[in-house]
Amino acid sequence: MTAVPLIALDSASAVDGRHIRAVTFQSVRMEYLGRVLGELDLAAAGSRALVVGSGRGVLARGLSRLGFEVVAVDPSRAATALATDADEGLGITYGTTPATELDFPDGSFDLVYCADTLEITEKPDAVLAEATRVLRPGGAFVYDTVNRTPVSRLIYLGAFQAFPGTRIMPPGRYAAQRLRRPDELAEAFGRAGLSTRGVTGFKPRNVRSLVRATRGRRRGTLTDEQLPELVDMELEPEGTKPLVTYLGHAVRRA
Repeated sequence: MTAVPLIALDSASAVDGRHIRAVTFQSVRMEYLGRVLGELDLAAAGSRALVVGSGRGVLARGLSRLGFEVVAVDPSRAATALATDADEGLGITYGTTPATELDFPDGSFDLVYCADTLEITEKPDAVLAEATRVLRPGGAFVYDTVNRTPVSRLIYLGAFQAFPGTRIMPPGRYAAQRLRRPDELAEAFGRAGLSTRGVTGFKPRNVRSLVRATRGRRRGTLTDEQLPELVDMELEPEGTKPLVTYLGHAVRRA
């Protein structure tokens, strides 16, 4: 009989769905960031970036390689320790703090990326208020999150959290009321002092490959490093309504 895998967040010795998302999302996150930097004429070199919900630091390292001076924070001490160990000499500053209590002066950053946060928080307005506060006027707020649709509920509440063969998250990580539609977030951005600029969905090129990757990772026949090529995430055409996951960006108003 096959042993039931240990499912745990921020653990190098378990199936960690949070890290699985980070490595499989990295290519589309970086592609989308490139679009945002070009649109806003924001140069990475000489700019400061904050990653909120940084996990093991995959996204933070990507931003650092672009030339940003990067600060990465996460509410989990275990994630901060794993990120620090994997820093690769990039000089990123890591810290442990919740997204609602960022310990930085006003206007400290040119770019704030909010990852693995908006789809799990009960306090989106508080998260956005803090992100806006530490962002300079005209600075970019970038994020990715999960839409609230029948398909997203099936995947995130069912496949990733409940179904035995594909579960990669502990119970309660996601809840329907914490998944938010783009229009709901746009309203929250407005309340926080952010002007929404755009939303782009993303998805695996082949859904079967996502299922194979998830099952293979659970069985231990695939490593985290093998997942991105197998899942092969792609950005959807602009104007396509995102069924499950989407990226977006906004600008802090003066």
